[in-house]
Amino acid sequence: MTISGVERAGVPLRRDAQERRDRLIAAAQREFAARGVDASLERIARDADVAIGTLYRHFPTRMDLLLAALEPRVQEFLDGSEEALEIDDPWEGFVSYLENLFRVQAGDRGFNDFLSRRFPGNANTERIHDLMCRQIEDVLIRAQEAGVARPDITRADIVNLIWSNGRMIDATSITVPNAWRRHLYLMLDAYRAERAHPLPEPPMTETQLYDAMVQLNTN
Repeated sequence: MTISGVERAGVPLRRDAQERRDRLIAAAQREFAARGVDASLERIARDADVAIGTLYRHFPTRMDLLLAALEPRVQEFLDGSEEALEIDDPWEGFVSYLENLFRVQAGDRGFNDFLSRRFPGNANTERIHDLMCRQIEDVLIRAQEAGVARPDITRADIVNLIWSNGRMIDATSITVPNAWRRHLYLMLDAYRAERAHPLPEPPMTETQLYDAMVQLNTN
């Protein structure tokens, strides 16, 4: 699937224009990975050795550039998710899905931000997030129907886990880069059906979850 926010016309770019575009994407991948989705576009242009106007000619909005930069990461995640859904054992598929999700999340702060937020008004990001949501539900419902995952887990609980894991990655990525795996497996024990206890609060509604993901863009 094509996830990039910029669909180029059938006429190919001149070689020099293509080289500038490639440099911009490479610089954006480095900068978004290090600093997240709010990274400086001016710095990206400078690192790519182009004027900021050139950046905007190739990528009219920040989201256009972000999607082009994140395309390999998002595709890596989506491919791993499809593999998890093909695992025969529902619990192992659930574990594989989450481990793939957090492994990719841990390697790129920009992807971490992208997972955690919603960007209303951008059809490409909404389409990708909707696909991710369907995958979460598919792998979760399969494990619940098999009786191995507790029945009261919702998609919102998985997004809550993405948020908490993101903070852990921020705190430990330099000193203990694989600490997220311990946290994940502790949580997986809590998600097993045989360990379920009544919860004191209901899950977030779909509207509450969406609004919370949008709110992260204003904090």
